Amino acid sequence: MFDFVHENKRLVQIVLALIILPFAFWGVDSYNRSGKSADVVATVNDTKITQQEFDNALRQQQDRLRQQFGDRFDAAMLDNPGMKRAVMDNLVMQHLLFERAKTAKLFVTDEQIAQVVGGVEAFQNDGKFDKKRYEAVLKNQNMSPLMFEARMRDRLFGQQIQDAYAQNGFASNQVVDRIIRLNEQQRVVSVSSISAQSFMAQAKVDEEALARYYEQNKKEFQVKEQAKVEYVKFSMNDLLTKVEISKEDVRKYFDEHQSDFGTQEERQAAHILISASAAATQAEHDAARAKAGELLQQVKQNPGKFAELAKLNSQDVGSAQNGGDLGFFGRGMMVKPFEDAVFSLKAGEISGLVKSDFGYHIIKLISVKSSRVLPFDEAREDIANKLRQQKAADMYAELADKFSNTVYEQSDTLKPAAELVNAKIEQSGWLSTGMVTAEPWTAKMLQAIFTDEVVKNKRNTAAIEVTGDTLVAARILEYKPAAERALSEVQEVIRQKLSHQQAAELAAKQGNAMLEQLRNGSNLKLNWNAAETITQGKHGSLDAGLARQVFQANAAKLPQYVGAEVAQNGYMLVRIDAIKEVDEINDEKRASYAQQLRKLTGEEMFQAYLTEAKRQAVIEINLPETATIQP
Repeated sequence: MFDFVHENKRLVQIVLALIILPFAFWGVDSYNRSGKSADVVATVNDTKITQQEFDNALRQQQDRLRQQFGDRFDAAMLDNPGMKRAVMDNLVMQHLLFERAKTAKLFVTDEQIAQVVGGVEAFQNDGKFDKKRYEAVLKNQNMSPLMFEARMRDRLFGQQIQDAYAQNGFASNQVVDRIIRLNEQQRVVSVSSISAQSFMAQAKVDEEALARYYEQNKKEFQVKEQAKVEYVKFSMNDLLTKVEISKEDVRKYFDEHQSDFGTQEERQAAHILISASAAATQAEHDAARAKAGELLQQVKQNPGKFAELAKLNSQDVGSAQNGGDLGFFGRGMMVKPFEDAVFSLKAGEISGLVKSDFGYHIIKLISVKSSRVLPFDEAREDIANKLRQQKAADMYAELADKFSNTVYEQSDTLKPAAELVNAKIEQSGWLSTGMVTAEPWTAKMLQAIFTDEVVKNKRNTAAIEVTGDTLVAARILEYKPAAERALSEVQEVIRQKLSHQQAAELAAKQGNAMLEQLRNGSNLKLNWNAAETITQGKHGSLDAGLARQVFQANAAKLPQYVGAEVAQNGYMLVRIDAIKEVDEINDEKRASYAQQLRKLTGEEMFQAYLTEAKRQAVIEINLPETATIQP
């Protein structure tokens, strides 16, 4: 029960990432409740996926990518059919899992939700769940705890099927041992390289070959269109430095939100749980209650043995090993019967039997942390920063529309837009599409610069959002159209390229001939590098392809030889000199491999289950810009 949060930490992080968005919250249940007038872009059996849901999913993916790539994020990452297909496929999977979970009559209890929410770092203060912080974070996203917990319940509901497969993969000891021996077998090899460079003198490239390559690959020698621009950047960070917050405003906020600056009372409790779920039979409940009653008598007779009895008898695996200790928690963290019992006890007291959805508890209150209100002086700086951020966000939201409209309405100059937001007009160096550069020159911004409206009609670009809180508008100062470089300019580059290709082919030809001779028993005099030991996971100086050849070679009789071309650099011969087998497999190594193999087989089983679920479902995708998703 109480280790549920540990098993779902990754899921919580994903769900939390989804809520830190300035968009409407949506969950599996809300699929059927979204706007009546919304366009339906997909159906999964009888369930509809609307355009709004799909757009929200794209935005959430955008936010995850922005967090992952930071300054290197470019919104154009999402503007391709492959990404849209992946997002839609994920929505389809969520629906299928949700339907299957309902059919299987699975459920998520309030206590599971409480445990998961309590493990979210964003809701914690000094490593512990803080209800006030929890409510404040959600309030800032225009959400209530009820909405968030409904979302969590939807996600966890379908997740249970995936977890059932992930946690039940199978790998026999024979298979595990075989994998260990294959993976950790060592092969001692020596390498002899045939360099393409040594054949450069033999390469012959005539004028006809140069001209032919040039004609067939003109795009390779095209100089892209370029432009220098002047631009205005408007960012919320610029406003932060200009926002002033008075002492009176800070004091007023503190007085009106005193409850936000206190810590609630927390209690540390331990428990012994005898499980009996809501789905258990009456006989199972009677047996659990009887066993819990016997343990309660033992605890009352010898309270000092509570921890020992918890370790031996509690069926809450997560806390039993700690003598039943659950640590500190506040109100709202546990199911109501459990919470009511804990907050009715005095330190050192032990409860009677307490029944919850998970069975019968015997609870011991260990200690109490009283509630505390943070003094104004300690809260003042945080309040000022919060008010400054809020005021800057309000100003940015108001000015962003005006800035965008001004850029559009007075499209022959950036001066009015710059004056509106009190920003200076800056100038860039030479820019071109496809160039790799830092913000603000994202792919979307560069694409806007090189449109006909901006290039030919000399208009401003639209105000482009280059990050979540930064807009940029630009206009062209100087422009160079795309042009093809003449053959005379690039012929030496082409000659060098074709010569190197010929040299690499000659090196490969000689390498293949030598390999054949070595395999036939010829004693060629080659310069072999010092021997090195490789494994399936550590290839040394070999690339993955050559290492694969080494381990596929029949090593019954040594030495053995393999070889391969090395991308445009020649040929590499490899001599297999010796094999070192795994001597002994200890229990620790076997357990580690078994865990990984069970996880892999569990994932494969789940993918097979999901594939079959898609095959049986009626799935229709109506997004024209997305490739059809095959069930």
